[in-house]
Amino acid sequence: MNSQSPKSSKRTPYLSTETETGRFINRELSWLEFNKRVLDQALDDQLPILERAKFLAITSSNLDEFMMVRVGSLKLQREQNSPLVDPSGRTVDEQLDAVSIACNALVHQQTLLYLSTLETSLSKAGIRRSIPKTDGAISNHALTEKLDEIEAVLSPQVVPLRGNFPLLQGLSLHLCVRLLRNKTENQVQTENEDKVDEYAIIPIGKSLDRIVSIPTESGHNYVLIEDLIQANISRFFPGREILECVPFRITRNADVELREDSAADLMVGMEEVLESRRRSRVIRLEYQCGTSSTILNFLSERMGLTENDLYSIDGPLDLTYLFGLHGLQGFDSLRDPPWPAQKPPNLDPLQSMFANISKRDHLLVHPYESFDSVVRLIEEASTDQEVLAIKQVLYRTSKRSPIVTALKKAARNGKYVSVVVELKARFDEARNIEWAREMERAGVQVIYGIRGLKTHAKLCIIVRREPQGIIRYVHFGTGNYNEVTANLYSDVSLLTCNSELGSEATSFFNAISGASQLKHLQQLAAAPDSLRPRLLSLIEHETTRSKQGQKGHIIAKLNALVDSEIIEALYSASQAGVKVQLNVRGVCCLKPGVPGMSDNISVVSIVDRFLEHARIFYFAHGATPQIYISSADWMPRNLDRRVELLIPIHDSDCVDKLTTTLKCFFKDETNSWIMRSDGSYKRVGHDKNSYRAQLRLYETAKQAVLAARHSRYGQYEPHLPKTDQ
Repeated sequence: MNSQSPKSSKRTPYLSTETETGRFINRELSWLEFNKRVLDQALDDQLPILERAKFLAITSSNLDEFMMVRVGSLKLQREQNSPLVDPSGRTVDEQLDAVSIACNALVHQQTLLYLSTLETSLSKAGIRRSIPKTDGAISNHALTEKLDEIEAVLSPQVVPLRGNFPLLQGLSLHLCVRLLRNKTENQVQTENEDKVDEYAIIPIGKSLDRIVSIPTESGHNYVLIEDLIQANISRFFPGREILECVPFRITRNADVELREDSAADLMVGMEEVLESRRRSRVIRLEYQCGTSSTILNFLSERMGLTENDLYSIDGPLDLTYLFGLHGLQGFDSLRDPPWPAQKPPNLDPLQSMFANISKRDHLLVHPYESFDSVVRLIEEASTDQEVLAIKQVLYRTSKRSPIVTALKKAARNGKYVSVVVELKARFDEARNIEWAREMERAGVQVIYGIRGLKTHAKLCIIVRREPQGIIRYVHFGTGNYNEVTANLYSDVSLLTCNSELGSEATSFFNAISGASQLKHLQQLAAAPDSLRPRLLSLIEHETTRSKQGQKGHIIAKLNALVDSEIIEALYSASQAGVKVQLNVRGVCCLKPGVPGMSDNISVVSIVDRFLEHARIFYFAHGATPQIYISSADWMPRNLDRRVELLIPIHDSDCVDKLTTTLKCFFKDETNSWIMRSDGSYKRVGHDKNSYRAQLRLYETAKQAVLAARHSRYGQYEPHLPKTDQ
């Protein structure tokens, strides 16, 4: 009954950092190295305990998505007998084997940290998890009531030994119960006990809270719902002999894409994709350590799983429940002190956003500077009598999006509102379908993305009639129009009424909304047409200057660097003497510091309080540096299979601010990691009193507000009597 998993003996407690011998790092292993850096935040005893718990929840959530998308894609390739070899030289099977070893090691580290450190520290801080005794008497009235509620909601489902297996929800907890089969008088006792077993599954689902609070005079006591059910499982099967009850969780392949060439209606097609994802192949089974081989074999055989798909967990499954603990009321001392977003001092709250932007361009660095200014711009546009049209691209939004509300209001107020809603935005398809239908009902012209491409650009154009003519007010961004994640992600916004940028933004939007040919862009660059060539040209320009004996310098901040052509161009730049500084948050397939290939390239990664999400690019370009923001990472999917934008920053104040911001990330000595040429990372010191980029940016935003306030106090502006003249 409690036999050890056959896979556990092969596991290693450490994430492999196998030395690469080619020109590129494997993408999947690089991503796992990133998640290891996130896990290191959870290991950091200088952080408050609830922040450490939050980072552990993030690593668990990250790994779920990695399994669904990346591992799911590799498994599909294997099923199709794909002969493809990745740029690092690995076959599909070799990648899957390496990923399995690394993922198991990562899971082991997560569980070890939870059991050996976090749970004990949380308990000492007053947040205690209780594990009920099996079928023990429950003296707590609140738990008795909760059990009654659970029993009323959940329903066990008997699973036949042969025939259809029930459709189980991915990433949802279940209990597998092994029962002694009830025998009739005609049945003969068999020597093989398995033949008299019967199985049932209880889907726990997500309608019930996983954290069940236990009333206490101090602190916060709780049990996990699966532990509570497991300890009282006999209530669900009165009169039956229960041999075993264990929790498990499955992960399904989410790499299910729409065949747009065969989809007559995109919205219907996306709904079919969501249904396909719900029924897609199971690619991972997580189960409680100590589960018998009987149940394990039953589940794995019925779901068609191999040994590499099985993950034994010696602790609670699905550590994302720790997000719930992080939000507990009354434990502020166990979290980071708040960093409330600052109102940009150059945006006068007493004037309209149009008056503010007409004076000068504004560059905002989120979340240090509030995203509310962007929301305010669109809300003002929805009621402004002089606004004629709003054109916007929506990739991801929040559940109760004020921007969507403003767009619907604008349409009802007679504005011409045209919105590209990307229905193919992974894991947000259902929400975007709902928003699209709501906006259509309000009179918004909705375009469901572009056939064969994902529209990932961040753009809003507001067309306003003014005495001097038609003016276009434009927002360009590196992040989504989501006011919730804007408080968690580090991004950049540009607010401008620059006529050239406005004209090209309009041409770009009209081309994607009208399926027309995009005019040649001088200022902007758009994927999949001109963004890759523009980047290669900018890199080549630095390379040429360096070969001519001039100083070449490239600084780039992005989330992922995967594209082989871009990497080869950077290698060439390095060999020509160009200094290349890269700040890559996550996956990086480039090898820095390799003699003769990338001597002049350095790569750092920052994992801190906010998720680094901005894409900022700097090219020295002689005495006139060129600096850009973008919606695109340097990956084939962004450069070739998505609609993206690269935006130049012209205003001198904005250039200075963005350059200073960019260079901050290369000074960090607190949460910065240096990438080695073999794909592993080394932390750059770790002293809470050292330079910390995110803290410096927040303090800079606060100081700017104080300076503006003192400046206003130093000016005397009398109220003058109003005259009729």
